Amino acid sequence: MSEDKPIRVLIVDDHAVVRGGLSKFLQMHKDLNLVGEAENGAEAVRLTRQLQPNVVLMDLKMPEMDGVAATREIRARHPDVRVIVLTSFAEDNMVQGALQAGATGYLLKNVSGAELAAAIRAAHAGRMTLSSEATEALVHAATHPMVAADDLTEREREVLALMVDGLSNQEIAARLFLSLGTVKFHAGNIYSKLGVDSRVAAVTLALQRRLV
Repeated sequence: MSEDKPIRVLIVDDHAVVRGGLSKFLQMHKDLNLVGEAENGAEAVRLTRQLQPNVVLMDLKMPEMDGVAATREIRARHPDVRVIVLTSFAEDNMVQGALQAGATGYLLKNVSGAELAAAIRAAHAGRMTLSSEATEALVHAATHPMVAADDLTEREREVLALMVDGLSNQEIAARLFLSLGTVKFHAGNIYSKLGVDSRVAAVTLALQRRLV
């Protein structure tokens, strides 16, 4: 493709309002050309094959196929297509997952128009753009490695699974035939290993990382 041709952009987001806003934004730039819109990852994979965009703006949390899976699929099938994640979330595992899947950029939806346009042009040229939040998430992940299920003992995994199911410490104690103090001891170990300080945070992390 010659350098004077507009950059072909595909928008992927399950919210019509977001797609509409991005569409209007792209129309303001002569060097950016909207070629299509998808409302989930599966449709993004199909439209990438059909429309051959240069850059895909990819949301992460979508029905049918999420943004990480779609990014991985697109990059495997079309290595020349660049993917910029454009999302509302910058959790460690989400940033790592997107970049490992092959994303060329990771931006939050509060990004300015000028920053987004610059990121699209950078991605087309093969350069990565990360929001400050995404960079912080990567630094945090590097200094706080993700806990694997194998790092928890079998009993701790049992207790965590019952936490995820919504059982109280007393209910967990009755279910596992343990004393309340023993359950609290295991819960403390779980919090320490996961790097969290509350039951809610432990349950959230367990679900995000599929520890149970």
